[in-house]
Amino acid sequence: MTVDQALSTRDRILRAAAALLQDGGRDAVSTRAVSAAAGVQAPALYRLFGDKDGLLDAVASYGFEEYLGRKQELGETGDPVDDLRRGWDLHIQFGLTRPAFYALMYGEARPGGPSPAAREAAAMLHGIISRIAAAGRLKMSVERAAELTHSTGVGVVLSLIAQPEAERDPEIPTVAREMVVRTITTGEAGPKSTVDLPARAVALRAALTGDVPFSPAEQALLGEWLNRLADG
Repeated sequence: MTVDQALSTRDRILRAAAALLQDGGRDAVSTRAVSAAAGVQAPALYRLFGDKDGLLDAVASYGFEEYLGRKQELGETGDPVDDLRRGWDLHIQFGLTRPAFYALMYGEARPGGPSPAAREAAAMLHGIISRIAAAGRLKMSVERAAELTHSTGVGVVLSLIAQPEAERDPEIPTVAREMVVRTITTGEAGPKSTVDLPARAVALRAALTGDVPFSPAEQALLGEWLNRLADG
C-alpha cells in the first residue's frame, strides 16, 4: 500500500466513523460498523489506528480540527481577558453544535488521560491565561485559573447537552463565563497596590521565562513560592 493509498483509506475510515458518531453516539462507532461503512476490512483499521481507543482518539481529533481552525482564526487582541471571553464562547458553541464529538473528548474519564484533541485545547487555554498573567491581571496561579476555567466550561457544556434543547437556559454560558472572569482576573490592567499581591506574584512568575539568573532548582522553588502567594 502506498502512502497516498494509506492516507486515502485513513481519511475514508475517519469520515465513516465521524458520521456514525454524529448519528448514533460513541456506541455506534464499533470496528465492524466503521469497517462496513468505510468499505475496508477490519485489519486495515487496526493497522492504521492500533485499536478502538486509537480510532476514537483519531475521530475526536478529526472532529476537533474545525474548532481548532476557528480558534486560530480568532487570533489575539491587545486585551487577553477579552480573548478569553471569545475563546470561551467558541468552546461552548463547539460543544453545543458537535455534542457527540464533545462527549467523546470530555464526557468520560480514560485510563490514558485526555484525548490528544483535549490536550491541545488545554494548551491553547493555558496560553491565553498566561497572557492574562503577564499583563498583571490574574488573581491566582496560571495553573489554578486554567483548571477553574476548563472545569467550569466543560461542566456547562456537558450539563446543557444532557438536557433537551428546548429546556436549556441560553444565558447560562454567559453567566458562567462572567463568573469565571470575575473570579480569576483583577478586572483592570495591572495591580496597583499591595492588596493586589496575588496578581503581582502571578505577573512575576509569568515574566520569569527565558534567560534568568537562577538554576533550574532555584526557578522551581521560586515558582512554588509565587504560586503559594498567588493562590492565597
